[in-house]
Amino acid sequence: MHNIAVHYLERFSASREAVRRVLERRAFKANRVHEGDPEQARTWITEILDTLQRQGFLDDSRYAETAARSLAARGHSLRAIRSRLAAKGVDRDHVDSALHRLAEDMAPAGRDAQDTDPDLVAALAYARRRRLGPWRLPEVQAEHRHKDMAALARRGFSSETVRKILDATDPDEAEALLEE
Repeated sequence: MHNIAVHYLERFSASREAVRRVLERRAFKANRVHEGDPEQARTWITEILDTLQRQGFLDDSRYAETAARSLAARGHSLRAIRSRLAAKGVDRDHVDSALHRLAEDMAPAGRDAQDTDPDLVAALAYARRRRLGPWRLPEVQAEHRHKDMAALARRGFSSETVRKILDATDPDEAEALLEE
């Protein structure tokens, strides 16, 4: 079981809960075939997870920060990031800490993290990458406005953030929103 966990962690960055789920699935399959004791398997899994954590293979705090940065860079809102990390079984304290650090990192140079809206930064990154709103050709911006609003809303951004971006007429005006 230890080797299964290590092999999984070599391939994927994962939370403690995600590794627990992988090991429990493997143990469940093995117990069906070999008629093992499920309680004994749970005990072993907990011991393996504790060992991996002591060895530094598992660190939910580091996982939460890395995943939050990655999701934000791909244009996910803080709400979507929080939801995704919770689904992966990351503890609420680790999620809060990761989102706080993310907000600090996303603040432009010389600005306080509390003055910067991390959702606006992520929404701009997503709109830029997908060529939504002000990054569309000017002649088609109006006809695609509803579609762009829907795309940003599906990413978890508030209607206020979406409107700010889509009300900008060109990319420079949209980027200037960060300076406000």
